[in-house]
Amino acid sequence: MSQTDLSKGRAMRRKLLGDAYVDKMAATAYKDPLMQKFIDLASETVFGTLWTRPGLDLKARTLITVVSDASTGRAAELAIHLRMARRQGWTEDELTEAMLHLMGYVGAPLVRDAMLVAVKVFADLRTEGATA
Repeated sequence: MSQTDLSKGRAMRRKLLGDAYVDKMAATAYKDPLMQKFIDLASETVFGTLWTRPGLDLKARTLITVVSDASTGRAAELAIHLRMARRQGWTEDELTEAMLHLMGYVGAPLVRDAMLVAVKVFADLRTEGATA
């Protein structure tokens, strides 16, 4: 494991999700040693390598990720990435429009599922006061 990429990845993950969310996940989902291995590898490879590459800003990367999640029916990941996208400046309306645009390309059932996730995430964020 590259300690440099792991350190960069941990910092990037905190930047994208915020300290409170990362700490909450560390105390719950990633508390188990097996899940700790997962998040360490994801931090090193995904956040430490992919998210820190030059060429796209973080705002563009979050939209690509949201579109990918919605297009492939990854509800749990979509919830995480919608949080990231809001923290990078995307508005609820912009993210909603991006998902609605997918209807002609991936179909209404996937977009409906994505919109249901968005409704919950956006409500949670408003309650938390954690908008962009």
